[in-house]
Amino acid sequence: MRVAIVRLMHEFSMDVYANGIISGLRTVRPDWEILDLKPQSIDRKSRSLSLRIKKYYERFWRFPQQVTQQTADIFHIIDPSEGHISYWLKNQNKNVVVTCHDLINFYYKDNLKTSVELPFISRAMWLYAIKGMKKADSVVAVSSLTAKDTTKILDIQPALISVIPNAVDQNFQQFPQEKIEYFRQKQGIDSETLCLLNVGSNHPRKNITNILKAINILKEKRLSFHLWKVGKDFSDEQKAYIQAQGLEDYISYFGKPDKEALLDIYNAADILIAPSLHEGFGMTLLEAMACGTPVITSNVSAMPEVVEDAGLLVDPTNSQEIANAVLTLHKDSTYYQKLVDKGLARVKSFTWEKTAEEIAQIYEKIVNR
Repeated sequence: MRVAIVRLMHEFSMDVYANGIISGLRTVRPDWEILDLKPQSIDRKSRSLSLRIKKYYERFWRFPQQVTQQTADIFHIIDPSEGHISYWLKNQNKNVVVTCHDLINFYYKDNLKTSVELPFISRAMWLYAIKGMKKADSVVAVSSLTAKDTTKILDIQPALISVIPNAVDQNFQQFPQEKIEYFRQKQGIDSETLCLLNVGSNHPRKNITNILKAINILKEKRLSFHLWKVGKDFSDEQKAYIQAQGLEDYISYFGKPDKEALLDIYNAADILIAPSLHEGFGMTLLEAMACGTPVITSNVSAMPEVVEDAGLLVDPTNSQEIANAVLTLHKDSTYYQKLVDKGLARVKSFTWEKTAEEIAQIYEKIVNR
C-alpha cells in the first residue's frame, strides 16, 4: 500500500504526531510505501502583509494542488486545520483519513487572538478547514472527548470516527538519579526544594492564572518550592500578577528547549502541574509520567481519560485544591511513589507502534471495502 501523510506547516506538536505515525507505520507495515508531504514553511509570526498572503496561498492553493498530484491509496491529513485539503482530494475520488486532535477553537473563540494577526479571517478559514472532515472516509479522534466533539459540532456519525490515542516517544524515560541531581544543581535547585513544572502555551484554557494563584498559596505556607515554565512565556497580565505577589524568585522561564533539554527538565521536576480547562488529549501528561514525574491535572475534559488513576485529578477552577494536591504529594512520599509507579505502567500502553497498527487497519478497511 502507498500512504501519503499530509502535514501542516511546521508546528512542534504536530510534527511529533506525524513523525510518530510514520515511524510506527514503517515498523508495523514495513512493506508499505510512505509519502511524507510537507508544505513550505512560512513565518507565522511575521507582521508582513505579503508573507501573510503567501502563507494563505501556500496552505489553501499551492500545497493542496501538490497533494492532489500525488498517487496514493490513502491520504492521511494529520490535523483538522488542514481538513480543507479533503475537498480537493474527494473531488478526485481519493481515499481520505483526517486526524482530529481537538476542536478547542470552537469553544474558545478568542483562542486565535494572541497567535495571529488577523483572527477574524483565521477563524473563518479554520471553520472552513475543519468542515472538510465531513468529506473524509474516516476520522481518527485522539480521545473519546474529541470524538464526541466531532459528532456534536460537525454532525459526523460516530461510526465514521475511531478513537486512537496519541503515544509517547521512547526517548521519554527515567534518568539515573545522578544525572537528575546534576541538572538540578546547574539550575540552583537543591534536593530539599520541590520543583514544579508546567509545559505548554499561555492561552486562557491552559489555566496559568489559577496555577499562579496556587503558587502564591504555597508561598504563604512557606513551602520550599520552585516552578519551571516551559513553552510559551507568561502573558503580560500573568507577569503583572507574578510581580504584584512577589513570586519572581519562585519561578523560572525555560523558553522552548530542544528535546534533549526537555527530557532533562521532565526528569528533574518533582511534579507536573497541568490543570487545563480543556484539552483534546494532553501529551505532556504522558511525557511526564514516562519520565517518572507524577502529574496533577484536571478532573474535566480529556485528562481523566489519559491518566486514569495514575495522576492526581483536581478541579481546575479551584486554586486552593491545586495547592492542596501539591502539598499532598510533598507530604506523602508513599502516595508520591505510588503515582510514579502507576504513571510508568500507564504509559506502556501508549506506543506509536500500537497507534500505527490501529490506523493501518483503518486504511485497509477503506481500501478493501
